Amino acid sequence: MFAIIGIVLVFACVFGGYSLHGGHLGVLWQPTELLIIGGAAVGAFLISSPKSIAKGTIKHIAYVFTGKEPAASDYQDLLTLLFELINIARRDGIVALEPHVAKPEQSATLNKYPSIAKNKQLAHFICDNIKCLLSEGIDAHRYDDLMRTDIATMHHHAMIAPGAVTKIADALPGLGIVAAVLGIVLTMGKINEPPEVLGHSIGAALVGTFLGILMSYGFVGPMATNLEYQAKAQHHMLHVVKEVLAAFNSGFSPLLSVEMGRRAIPDDARPSMDDMEGALRGKK
Repeated sequence: MFAIIGIVLVFACVFGGYSLHGGHLGVLWQPTELLIIGGAAVGAFLISSPKSIAKGTIKHIAYVFTGKEPAASDYQDLLTLLFELINIARRDGIVALEPHVAKPEQSATLNKYPSIAKNKQLAHFICDNIKCLLSEGIDAHRYDDLMRTDIATMHHHAMIAPGAVTKIADALPGLGIVAAVLGIVLTMGKINEPPEVLGHSIGAALVGTFLGILMSYGFVGPMATNLEYQAKAQHHMLHVVKEVLAAFNSGFSPLLSVEMGRRAIPDDARPSMDDMEGALRGKK
C-alpha cells in the first residue's frame, strides 16, 4: 500500500511541479526514449543474471507491493507457537513433536497461527531445526552454529534480488544519457532547421537523461531498498526462532526460552512481557 502511495506521490510532485512551473507535459511524452532506456535496462539485467536469479528477482519485485512488514502480533504468534511446541516436547517428550514437523501443513498447532504457517521459509526453518533435535542429541554450541549457518545462507540468498534491482537502478542514469546522446545525434541531422525545430529536438533528447535519473532514484532504487528491508525483517524472525530453540536445547524452561526469543525482536515490534504473559497463560 505504501509503495503505491509513494509511486503516486513521486509522479504527482515531479510532473505536477513541472506543470505548475509552466511546463507542457506533452513534451515529456517520448515513448522512444522509454523504449531505449527500459529495453536496454531489461536487456542488461538478463545479460548479467543467470536464469535462476532473473526469475527470482522478477518474483521478488511483486513483494514490493504485496509484502507485509511483521507486526508485534506476528511476533507474538511466533513466540506463542514456539512455546506450545516446546511445551509439548517437555511434557510428552521430544518425539511428540514428530507429527507436527513431519507434515507441518497438517499440524493443528501450527495452523492455529496462519501468519506463521503461510510464511513457508519460517515454518520450514522451525520444523527442520526441530527435526535435528529429533534425529539425535546435539551439542548446544553446535546446534546454535547450525542455525546460524542456515540463517546466514537464507539471508544471503534473500539479498540477491535487492542487489540485482540495485544494479538496474545504478545503470538507468547512464542509459538515460545513451538515449539523450542518440537524440542529439538525430538533432545534428537537423542542423539547418529553424531554431524552434532544433529546440524541440534537443528538448526531446534531454528527456532521456531526465527519465533515466527519475526511474533510478524515484522508482527502481527505492524498490531495491524495500526488498532489502523485507529480507532483514525475515532475518529477524528467523533469529527469534533460533534464540528460542537454542535456549530450549540448553535446558531452559519454555517460559525462559520464549523470553530469550522476545529479547531478539526489534523494539518497534517487540510485544511487552505483559502481552506475552497474557498470550501464554492459557497455553501452559
